[in-house]
Amino acid sequence: MGEMTDLCVAECRRCPALVDSRSRIVNGTGPEDADLLFVGEGPGATEDERGEPFVGRSGSVLDDGLRAVGLAREDVRITNCVRCRPPENRDPSADELENCRGYLEREIERLDPEVIVTLGKVPSEHLVGRSVAVTKEAGDVEEIRIDATPYRVLLCLHPAATLYDRSQLETFERTLERAADLAGVDGAESGQMRLDGF
Repeated sequence: MGEMTDLCVAECRRCPALVDSRSRIVNGTGPEDADLLFVGEGPGATEDERGEPFVGRSGSVLDDGLRAVGLAREDVRITNCVRCRPPENRDPSADELENCRGYLEREIERLDPEVIVTLGKVPSEHLVGRSVAVTKEAGDVEEIRIDATPYRVLLCLHPAATLYDRSQLETFERTLERAADLAGVDGAESGQMRLDGF
């Protein structure tokens, strides 16, 4: 009942509440060969309006964090667990997450990223399949399998967490640095050389 062309879902009506609350389906953005895939929970109001993931205040925090480790938004792919805005920005339900999971898995398989970075509790728990204390576990790497293919998942705080609690910013930025390092992306090398110099 959903149609996915390339990495974009063109039409889907699996979740009645989300179909009613969305103005559009918000697909992932970024290169289809990116080494880093960031996965959020679902679109908020600004994302629903603009048709792009992470473009509100959280998106600005993410952009700043990426720049701090020598990356640009154009270097990474950003997507969500669910592609339609939940009403009143509530968390997606288990059924909604499950209804959209096939799209996310196909995007991961097609992209074959070096590292998947989960932004917050919902995507972390959804992908690793267990309860996650994201503030304690930020920076930890787990392996998941999709059709027997292993993928590395780096648990990360949601960028919004740093807006509510500035003390989380260092953890968030350290996790992004680890993501760049694990993926072996160019921006991380200058940081790595500095570390090796000590």
